[in-house]
Amino acid sequence: VTRDAREVERKKVGLRKARRATQFSKR
Repeated sequence: VTRDAREVERKKVGLRKARRATQFSKR
């Protein structure tokens, strides 16, 4: 469970900085 939360948080930051989050916006 901890790995999932970390991976999601890291992906969100990368998407927001690199490109806008569209499909990830749902989570």
